[in-house]
Amino acid sequence: MDPLLKSTVKAFVSATALAGCLGFGIAGPAQAANVFRFAFQGDIKSLDPYSLKESFTIGMHGAIFDSLITRDKDLNIVPMLAESWETPEPTRWRFHLRKGVKFHDGSDFTADDVIFSATRVRAPGSNFTTNVPSDATWVKVDDHTVDMVLKSPNPIALYQFSTWYIMSKSWAEKTGAVAPTLPSATSTSYAALHENGTGPFIVSEHQPGVRTVFKKNPNYWGKVESNLDEAVFTTIQNDATRVAALISGEVDWIEPVPLQDAQRVNASGTAAVMAGPELRTIFLGMDQSRDELKDSNVKGKNPFKDVRVREAFYRAIDEETIAKRVMRGQAVPSALLIAPVLFPRAAEFKRPDYDPKRAKALLTEAGYPDGFSLGMDCPNDRYVNDEAICQAVVSMLARIDVKLDLQAQTRNKFFAKIMRKGDYSPAKVNLYLMAWSPASTYDVHNVFDSLLQTPSPVTKRGQANIGGYSNPALDALADKIDQEADPKARQDMVRAATKIYVDDYAYVPLHQQAIVWAVRKNVDVFQPADNTFPLRWVSVH
Repeated sequence: MDPLLKSTVKAFVSATALAGCLGFGIAGPAQAANVFRFAFQGDIKSLDPYSLKESFTIGMHGAIFDSLITRDKDLNIVPMLAESWETPEPTRWRFHLRKGVKFHDGSDFTADDVIFSATRVRAPGSNFTTNVPSDATWVKVDDHTVDMVLKSPNPIALYQFSTWYIMSKSWAEKTGAVAPTLPSATSTSYAALHENGTGPFIVSEHQPGVRTVFKKNPNYWGKVESNLDEAVFTTIQNDATRVAALISGEVDWIEPVPLQDAQRVNASGTAAVMAGPELRTIFLGMDQSRDELKDSNVKGKNPFKDVRVREAFYRAIDEETIAKRVMRGQAVPSALLIAPVLFPRAAEFKRPDYDPKRAKALLTEAGYPDGFSLGMDCPNDRYVNDEAICQAVVSMLARIDVKLDLQAQTRNKFFAKIMRKGDYSPAKVNLYLMAWSPASTYDVHNVFDSLLQTPSPVTKRGQANIGGYSNPALDALADKIDQEADPKARQDMVRAATKIYVDDYAYVPLHQQAIVWAVRKNVDVFQPADNTFPLRWVSVH
């Protein structure tokens, strides 16, 4: 791990402990079993571990599935289903698999499951196609040894393996779940509603949009840092209801905590707010691929194809005010799509000045002296104050005569609408608010690979590049970054690629939000900087 990242994470962990997240011993009602109840504003839309690359969903999948390798509390790579690995040659990685591991249905975990999972995760319909190198060929050596053969050296080939969960080949074939499916309002695939992992918890009940019940896996192969017998997840969309449920003891943990309710939670005597730095960056994306915007009064062309329009939007948004007022100080304005702790040269880049007069002049230069109208999509239950941020953006852009029709919707509807399908067809959104955390690799390559490279079903790049931003020079540099082993040369390339998308105004970065949880004082939890809630590290007392 990068020393700066490691020191920051350790400092954060210490601060969290001091904040009171560990061991306050509030007496609760006697229970025959250790039950943990928790609530999130959204839903566990699908149990298919390749369905949605979103932090909370990934965390829930991590309770029931295991990966070949994982990350410890300091974000270091450590063994999981692979006991060890080696590189017999620069393009060959050999994984020695753990013996005696059982799936929840009692079947044995073998190399066949790894090879099947490597194919399934890169298949159309998967939202995790970049987690496994696209050029990788998997070869079975024996039942507990498998090789990953690459076409060229890749020093970070396994950096994303911690969120690539291994599925059972025989179970998928038997249940008709061989193909992955993206979540949707009507998703009824078997893998979306059922699971068969090797993890420490088994899903005993799953009612999408209502609740999901996790039971302890009595036959788990590994050491479990949890004393839970059962965990009950409930979707509570309403902020006030969620906070009230925590304070009354109906639930033991909630996310998010409305910023205006933090003082109330801390004053309750039974619960406390946990806040720490997050790797996630909140940003605005723009449709730069279609020839004509959908639901806009501009006909026959797409304003966002003009860099002057993109710069105008950037300069019209007062992020400092958003951070101070909308986020109540729980956000750090960002010039980039990557948290500074993950990019040592981030300080070389600054946000353009907030300048609505310059923004208006740029629109006029681009041929829109009277502005224009278009739609904007925004989740209202995923990020901290997400709808309020979007409302602020609507107001700020109105000052330069850009009229936005804001469509705020639940995270499930939002992601089902904007995420690219297996054929990488463009999403039908003009302007949207989203966030990205490179938590799968903790490396800047993830941002280039997912958000900035030209979307393509051939290269599997740009899967989260919803607006279709494309610059061949950046594409070429990003591919080289993936293969460069020399740290200094690699950082120079990252800096050059970063300058390309900054100069292009490819996105409008807003801020890194804080992770804000609240937990009852009889519960021990660990809050990682990637905000993937780790059920396997929760205990009650």
